Amino acid sequence: MGTMLLYKTILASAILIMSLVVAMYSTLIERKMAGFFQDRLGPDRAGPWGLLQPLADGIKLFFKEEFMPNTADKFLYILGPSLTMFIACLISAVIPWGPDIVINGQTFSLQMADVNIGILYVFAIVSIGVYGIMIGGWASNNKYALLGAIRASSQMISYELAMSLSIIAIVMMTGSLSMRDIVNQQQGLNWNIWYQPLAFLIFLVCAFAETNRSPFDLPECETELVGGYHTEYSSMKLGFYLFSEYINMFISGAVMATLFLGGYHFPFIDRLGLSPNAFAFVSFLVLFAKITFFGFIFMWIRWTLPRFRYDQLMRLGWKALIPLAILNILITGVVILLNQ
Repeated sequence: MGTMLLYKTILASAILIMSLVVAMYSTLIERKMAGFFQDRLGPDRAGPWGLLQPLADGIKLFFKEEFMPNTADKFLYILGPSLTMFIACLISAVIPWGPDIVINGQTFSLQMADVNIGILYVFAIVSIGVYGIMIGGWASNNKYALLGAIRASSQMISYELAMSLSIIAIVMMTGSLSMRDIVNQQQGLNWNIWYQPLAFLIFLVCAFAETNRSPFDLPECETELVGGYHTEYSSMKLGFYLFSEYINMFISGAVMATLFLGGYHFPFIDRLGLSPNAFAFVSFLVLFAKITFFGFIFMWIRWTLPRFRYDQLMRLGWKALIPLAILNILITGVVILLNQ
């Protein structure tokens, strides 16, 4: 029991550190990509090739003036960004990062919690995330922040419905809510994306809306709301809001890779004759490569497509994605019945 507790603590710390480091350097990669798309260099002064820029940005945020409006609800004002950051890190608990490893003859899982309702856990945590944004916007006592928070809450709640419906088809096919079971049924190239391409597209679009990424960045669009729900925030409280967006991107990529692209599986990887630990390490790299691909998609779309109008955003969610998700469920049910 003591060994397992120590292992889980180390694993949780490793996942947290990995999420933070990936989020840090995602900011640098995105600025580099923005420079490429806009025919400019991007950050290149802090360290060789600008590699120390994320550290410089973090130090800058730490030493910025700590500002709090006099009319703000101080407890909720602090709770908002703290809750958002905390929720962003919780989803990773049920993601299988690789097959089991063996240490001193004892087998350990590269998954914090292999619960049999893993998908429900993911959506339960995602649904709580809206509170961090709503609390921060309301507690600021600023009309622009409140408008941004209202936009964010209505947008996230609307697209959570379509996202949840798109996953029902996956559950119908696999017969399990466990993330580990879903991954194990996608060995080789037996990935769910081949059987559920519509569910994948719906989930991908909803992931953009859930992470407030362009073209779904209406809650924080500068041209209309100054800065959106975090207008009145500064220093590391603002940093928590900005940082959580990149952690959510990373975790969203991990969830999509797990549900649709086979997770840590890759064709012929089991024929390499690797030891269990080497096999687990290579499998983790495979999963990380898939997550990196989705990160590239997130950044590519941001610097390519213009922002939606708010009525277009809500129309897409309610009148297009939700009906398509329900239609996909019906088609999946019919196909399963015919194949019995």
